[in-house]
Amino acid sequence: MTIVDTALRDALRTLKLSGMLDTLDARLAQARDGELGHLEFLQTLCHDEIGRRELTAMGRRLRRAHFDTETTLEEFDFHASPKLPAAQIRDLAALRWLHAGESVILYGPVGVGKTHIAQALGHLAIRHGADVRFAKTSRILADLAGGHADGSWSRRLRELSRPPVLILDDFGMRELTARQADDLYELINERAGRSLVLTSNRSPVDWYPLFPNAVVAESLLDRLINTSHQVFMNGPSYRPNKRPRSVAGDKKKTTE
Repeated sequence: MTIVDTALRDALRTLKLSGMLDTLDARLAQARDGELGHLEFLQTLCHDEIGRRELTAMGRRLRRAHFDTETTLEEFDFHASPKLPAAQIRDLAALRWLHAGESVILYGPVGVGKTHIAQALGHLAIRHGADVRFAKTSRILADLAGGHADGSWSRRLRELSRPPVLILDDFGMRELTARQADDLYELINERAGRSLVLTSNRSPVDWYPLFPNAVVAESLLDRLINTSHQVFMNGPSYRPNKRPRSVAGDKKKTTE
């Protein structure tokens, strides 16, 4: 290593550009071989640093999302469920709903891949720079209930309201208490202009009876349902396609 190389490395560390060190040797070799001019060398190093920072930031956003699993639309097998509205789901991948602050409702029977698609849309939003939070609806309601108990409700509500995308999995699973209904009302009101992604085994029109107060239900759900992209997902269960093959079953087949 030359004195110049050492000085450059020290300067990059001082400027907090140490990520450039990962590709510095390769870029220097290209420059010495005449593949990169002075300006191209500097531009390429800068692009290397930008790419590294973007990957680091994406990793932080993925950790903050708290996905059950990191799934993508690219790995979803639409051929396994030909009844699914693949074109409608792929249209959501353009993220126009995110840029418009609109919501997405994925509903249908158990096991058809609603949670996979919801997390995949969240993953895609993260790849485009958005912060995302994922949680079971029951866990969100429990978290807000804990806020009532210890006086941190307002802070918890603000934290849930901040991300551009909040994914509420298993929405509308059971009847709500009056307090839970009020908490949902406040959460969705607070998130006005920010996107929600909901998954549910029930059709949105069947959510109304779950609320103990009809006025709250009408005020909350009419606005949510009428301004959302609704995707009915039907077909055979997607879960067998993700299930590991049974070792015992494999042995049995080989002996028959």
